[in-house]
Amino acid sequence: MGKNKSDLADAVYTRQPDLTKKGAADLVDAVLDVLKEAIQNGETVKVSGFGMFLVRQKSERAGRNPKTGEAISIASRRALTFKPSAVLKAALNARGQ
Repeated sequence: MGKNKSDLADAVYTRQPDLTKKGAADLVDAVLDVLKEAIQNGETVKVSGFGMFLVRQKSERAGRNPKTGEAISIASRRALTFKPSAVLKAALNARGQ
């Protein structure tokens, strides 16, 4: 099972003893709100040592309904992608060994 926002707030609280539990939760909320606003505005968000959140514009394209095989048009849209930093990739690979 992964971590949720409450788990992140608890982890911040244990690492920053000068914060209250509510203060840690408010801090996590504030950081996530700033990230969300930047991403909604189409901005690239780069967190050094962690990675980059990028918004890409995908063009309209032809597709098929997998059930019927009927050709359909898939509308253009914005897609969020994440590119991990070299530091994060190295940490992931070091842990897996």
